[in-house]
Amino acid sequence: MPHHQSSAPAHPPLGANLVLIGYRAAGKTAVGELAARALTRPFVDLDRVLEEEAGQDIPALVAERGWAEFRRREKELVGRYGRVGGQVLATGGGVILDPENVEILRANGVVVWLQADPAAIRERLARNQGELEQRPSLTSRGTMDEVAEVLQERQPLYAAAAHVVIGTAGRSIPEVAAEVLAAFKKIGGER
Repeated sequence: MPHHQSSAPAHPPLGANLVLIGYRAAGKTAVGELAARALTRPFVDLDRVLEEEAGQDIPALVAERGWAEFRRREKELVGRYGRVGGQVLATGGGVILDPENVEILRANGVVVWLQADPAAIRERLARNQGELEQRPSLTSRGTMDEVAEVLQERQPLYAAAAHVVIGTAGRSIPEVAAEVLAAFKKIGGER
């Protein structure tokens, strides 16, 4: 995607962001932290920033103020962080539901979809009860039961948003991070 002069920042660009997208428990935070260390760049987990700024965790925010308020805050953070280069960003699983979010993330970054199948996601969620509790249900079916359904709905959106797709099934976080870095260096250098 070519850069348009009008939207170029006044300061020299810091290089494309490395943006990780994917479903819950796909490994975006763990892979992002490793990648940021390797690139000596700041790592920003947008869900963590959202919680800090809201003064409450995502389940409480959603329960109290609804998904619309969560999405509004998420969009504001994408606008704030997605337009600044030189970072590694981990996004929430539903960030791709808003086409403007995708546009911003793609324009200023290399978007990598960490792909995980429903069985792997369920297993990771089950392994980490704390993580499961941090993820409010997206449907009336409950966090574990909805995985396949929601993933199927979102797959075309993840695919359309991504510059690169990297499978995570049966692979360690360092293995996935190494592949992410290789892809980013190859594509990022051309942006």
